[in-house]
This record gives sequence, C-alpha cells and structure tokens, in this order.
Amino acid sequence: MLLELLQWLAQDIRAFNVFNYLTLRAVLAAATSLAIGLAAGPWVIRKLTELKIGQAVRSDGPQTHLSKTGTPTMGGVLILISIGVTTLLWADLSNRFVWVVLIVTVGFGWVGWVDDYRKVVHRNPKGMSAKEKYFWQSLIGLAAAFYLAFAIAAPTNDQVWPLMVQWLTNGFHIDLPTRSDLIVPFFKNYAYPTGVFGFALLSYLVIVGTSNAVNLTDGLDGLAIMPAALVGAALGIFAYVVGRADFSKYLLFPYIPGAGELTIICAAIAGAGLAFLWFNAYPAQVFMGDVGALALGGALGTIAVITRQEIVLFIMGGVFVAETISVMLQVGYFKWTGGKRIFRMAPLHHHFELSGWKENQVVVRFWIITIMLVLVGLSTLKIR
Repeated sequence: MLLELLQWLAQDIRAFNVFNYLTLRAVLAAATSLAIGLAAGPWVIRKLTELKIGQAVRSDGPQTHLSKTGTPTMGGVLILISIGVTTLLWADLSNRFVWVVLIVTVGFGWVGWVDDYRKVVHRNPKGMSAKEKYFWQSLIGLAAAFYLAFAIAAPTNDQVWPLMVQWLTNGFHIDLPTRSDLIVPFFKNYAYPTGVFGFALLSYLVIVGTSNAVNLTDGLDGLAIMPAALVGAALGIFAYVVGRADFSKYLLFPYIPGAGELTIICAAIAGAGLAFLWFNAYPAQVFMGDVGALALGGALGTIAVITRQEIVLFIMGGVFVAETISVMLQVGYFKWTGGKRIFRMAPLHHHFELSGWKENQVVVRFWIITIMLVLVGLSTLKIR
C-alpha cells in the first residue's frame, strides 16, 4: 500500500524512485517490522494477561518449567501483525509469491491459534488433536504446493491458470521448466526434475515439516525465534539472488521471476523475530505459542520452496531438524522396545536440560549452532 503511494509520487518527484529498489525496501521492512513489534509488544502482553491467556505447562515436562505456568502465551500474534502489516506496506502486492507466503503464514497461524485457544480455555496442554491439526496443515500445505508447481513454472501471473488447464487437459502431465527442478547444493549441474506430483509432494513435506519442526523447537525461552529469524534473513538473500536474472546467471541459480519480492517478507520475519525476542528472552514475558511457531515454520518452508532451496533450508535449519528427529527416534524406540528411551526426554533441548545444562546454555548454544549452519548454507551461493 505504501509502496503504491510512493510509486505514484515518483511520477512527479524523481527522488521517490529510490523506493523502487528492493534492497532499500528490505531494510525499511526489517526496521518497520522491528518497530511495530517493539511498540505493540507491551500492549499485546498486557491484553493477553488481562484475558488470562496463560501457558499451560505439560505435566510430563521438566519440573523447572512449572514456574512458567501462567506466562502469557499466543504472543505469536505479535509476530503475525508485524510481518503482515510490514508486507502490506512495503511489498509489491501484485506479486503472486507474496500472497502465497502470506496465505500460508496466516493459515498455519490460524491452526496454531485454535490449538492454543483450546489449551488455554480447556486447560489441556495437548490442545488440538494431532489428527485434526495435521488435517488442516495438510490441506493448506497441499493447496500451496500444487499452486507453486505452476506458479514457479509460469513467468507471469496471467500464465499460471492456463498452465494448470494445460496440465489437466493433458491427462495430468506437463513438462515443467528446469527452474522447477530440485537443486542439490555444492554441485554445479546437479538438479533433478520432479514433475508436478513430485514437486507438490516435496513442497508439501517441506512446508508442513518445517512448520511442525519450528513448533517442536519452541520449548525454551528464545530458543525457536532466533534461529527462525536467522534462517529467514538468509532465505532473503537467496530470494534476492534467484529473483534477478544477472545474479542468478552468475551464481548458477535458476532465475525465478518475481521471487525477489520475497526479500521483503524475509526482512519482515527477521525484524519481527528480533522484536519478539526482546520480550521472549529469558525469563520470557510472553511465549509465541503454536500460533507463532506454526506460522513461522510454514512461511520459511514456503519461501524455501519458491527459491528452490529446500535442501539448503534443511542445512540452515539443522536445529529444527535435530529437534524433530529426536522426537521421532524417541517415540519409535519407545514403542519398539516397550518403554525404553534413547534420550532423557524429547525434544532434544529437554535432553540437554536434564543432562545438567542450564536453560540459557541450551538456548545460546543452539543459536551458535544455527549461526554456523546458516553460514554453511550461504556458502552454497558460491561454492558449487
């Protein structure tokens, strides 16, 4: 909205043309998101406290977490407000990828909101049933995955629907362009064509998987939000590269018209994440809840799909991956052996807590690991 006003003013005042530069808008988006989060944070926390929306701590968790009972939760709405308002202000709203990411983010946020609401109102730490949550996540994820299969293949918005129709009339078969291939990092010519169904399946797994992975990681003060902000900022760099014909050609990445505009959303994620961390740092004044964790994970997964960096997301989000795998291994081993455990407790951060690490130590060390993994992911820009 603000961008459209500035572009209108630029017709008569040339100085306003500077706002057409994506890099400047990305910086302004990060600053705007940060400012909104810091300004609205105290009000949001106060309202959550007045409404008695307090955290219900799982009874089988570490005993040290019982003191967190009653801390305002559902603070993820602050993140969604910051990202949403900032994107509407600074992004090109005619861009198809911007709307896909926003819809997925809000959709997963809605699922998380319902889950959090049930936890708070019914005082049930488990909230929404796993089947119900997975159903709605799958519905949103599959819709986004199939749409992106054609949106990435089509160079412009008006060619997306004709491409879908062509796929349907050809008996669910169409040859997708090479920019839709799965990219293998660190190699120049390793990219695998997946077809529409393969693309949709992979994208679905990335979007839904990342959403749940961030949610599983959100168990300690500040643990999930900093890695999410770091990965979001790094994905913004990839979005900028693949959205420019010159940079993508030089760095041997596929050129995806329109993907560069996602830099604005990535910058907004980074700014909103830092603002939320201000209130979520130990001892936390507010928790993001599922409404924030599911939404952030869905956004990161969708951006990774659009920029064709699914494997790089797997690398940079290594902390999220480790947390998820620890739960899968723990549950599987527990059922297979009839009660034995691999870890003291899952997700992984609880294992280190019960091993003697202080909460702050776990959080900061996981941050450090994420920083190193993000640097490894960024190195794939040139090391090929």
